[in-house]
Amino acid sequence: MECCDINHQIDIPSESQKIVLAGNPNVGKSIFFNKFTGVYVDVSNYPGTTLDISSGTFNNKDKSEDNTEVILDTPGVYGVSSFNDEESAARDVILSADTVINIVDAVHLERDLFLTQQIIDMGIPVIVALNMMDEAERNGIKIDVDQLSSELGVPVIKTTAIKGSGMDKVRNSIHKSKVGKTIFNSDFLKKDLDSLTEKINNQAEALLIMEGDPNVAAKNNMQPMSYREKIYKKRRQRINNIIDSVLSENGENSSLSNKIGRLMLKPLTGIPMLLATLYLLYELVGVFVAQTVVEITEEIFFLETYEPFIRGIVTSITPMDSFLGQLFVGEFGLLTMTVTYTFGLLLPLVAGFYFFLAILEDSGYMPRIAALVDRLLTSIGLNGRAIIPMLLGFGCVTMATITTRLLGSKRERIIATFLLGLAIPCSAQLGVIAGLIAPLGFNYFMIYISTIFVVYVLAGTLLNNVLPGKSTDLLIDIPPLRIPRLSNVLQKTYMKSKAFIKEAGPIFAVGALIITVMQETGMLTAIQNSLIPLTEGWLQLPKETATVFIMGVIRRDFGAAGLNSLSLTATQTTVSLIVITLFVPCIASMMTMFRERNWKEALFIWFGSWFTAFGVGGVLAYLL
Repeated sequence: MECCDINHQIDIPSESQKIVLAGNPNVGKSIFFNKFTGVYVDVSNYPGTTLDISSGTFNNKDKSEDNTEVILDTPGVYGVSSFNDEESAARDVILSADTVINIVDAVHLERDLFLTQQIIDMGIPVIVALNMMDEAERNGIKIDVDQLSSELGVPVIKTTAIKGSGMDKVRNSIHKSKVGKTIFNSDFLKKDLDSLTEKINNQAEALLIMEGDPNVAAKNNMQPMSYREKIYKKRRQRINNIIDSVLSENGENSSLSNKIGRLMLKPLTGIPMLLATLYLLYELVGVFVAQTVVEITEEIFFLETYEPFIRGIVTSITPMDSFLGQLFVGEFGLLTMTVTYTFGLLLPLVAGFYFFLAILEDSGYMPRIAALVDRLLTSIGLNGRAIIPMLLGFGCVTMATITTRLLGSKRERIIATFLLGLAIPCSAQLGVIAGLIAPLGFNYFMIYISTIFVVYVLAGTLLNNVLPGKSTDLLIDIPPLRIPRLSNVLQKTYMKSKAFIKEAGPIFAVGALIITVMQETGMLTAIQNSLIPLTEGWLQLPKETATVFIMGVIRRDFGAAGLNSLSLTATQTTVSLIVITLFVPCIASMMTMFRERNWKEALFIWFGSWFTAFGVGGVLAYLL
């Protein structure tokens, strides 16, 4: 991301005063944004979920009528630079700020003050909101707030945002923000900073150039300097001195939640806890929602009630066997399959999965899962962050593909997207697969599981070795464990589910339109016939299986469900299920991949999935 003016990204009047929220991940910035603007944004305990910049009018009763104040949220970062997308985005917004509200986690004061001092060194007026004071007190942490304010040279206000404590005081104290005490004194660093500031007329950008930021340097037609290590060391020394003078701890107050949190990070205890959590996820989404809830929403509400009703209306206008009839209410109709699939099948699954995910995020468990699996995922070119899209993939690969945005590098996003499309069956497909393979016995179940796992690991390892560059390290905050707030969990579930429907709905409609045209023009039958030699010869399956694969392109669980009508042996069923799982992503997922990646990468994923699915299926057919 190149350094840019935030006004070019968000429509903000040039005369507006820009108040920027900045802080490390998980410090509660989104709660401040909601309180100060009345606009809800995602509140998450996992860094990366607020990458998009949000803005709103600042609700300040004391402001003058002729001066609009706009508040902007930023991604959670540990510093302002160009190390990743989050830091680049935060940097650009902070550079445009008239005032920064720096939210600091009182429990992690030593860590958070590094960003605070960097913003102060940039010469931007700052006010510090010392958040999560209730948790600090529970953990025996005492902070001399007046001394901290004196050391930093800026106002510091105690807050507990989730309870609303101190929020109004922060809002009403914006006019008291100050340019604080920098780390620069009379040494050569100050002389170079002053000289560079005079040259480009911007202290913040001068500091970033000295710290070696290539994008800011390029913007000013300069070469980045090499003072980063010296400046960072000096900044860390100053923070250590401040911590020594303002903070004291009582180790006896270590809470039960802290002890449980530490157990979650140790492989010996953390892995059983993770397996238990995944089992609960399966029971909630894979069993209760995918079977009980979907049976009601899809079968009763839509297939038995809505679809006959809408067909009656449409066929009173145009015949069912006409092109328009098939387009709107046919097998793949815009008003039948698209609506039923989106709201009857996917929405309950998506909402159920997001509800469970919101509990994991708000409790503080999600970052611990990421840290626990980081070493495993590093071997395939990812880091612990990738557990988010991987878990989401078991709900819906389409929405999981969208969440690969939170990964730190392009190569990680390519690897994760490929693995999602290749080896992660969505919850709708999982239900069908489980129903088909369970009667075959434990041996065939293990063949299926082992094959998918081996393909997943080999594909990730191959991409990790082939793709240029290297993956990013896992830099993640481990927040305290908390009891999730139901209102926040429900709000997040609603907002994410709504966003998914808005993004995925049009894609499903386009897919239905394409398939209907293919069906009406005879292209669908031609494709089926062209796959017969492959199914009968290489895969040793009945020729009718070709239709199953075509249906799998439309919707992954369609393909798996189509096996119910075929007379297959146990071996053929196992081979078919493995091919269906490794098969190309459904149209909705594929179109999302085209949008998230570029067309070359999306086609690579498409053809790579074809080759892998049929290659592995054929080899397994001959071995069994």
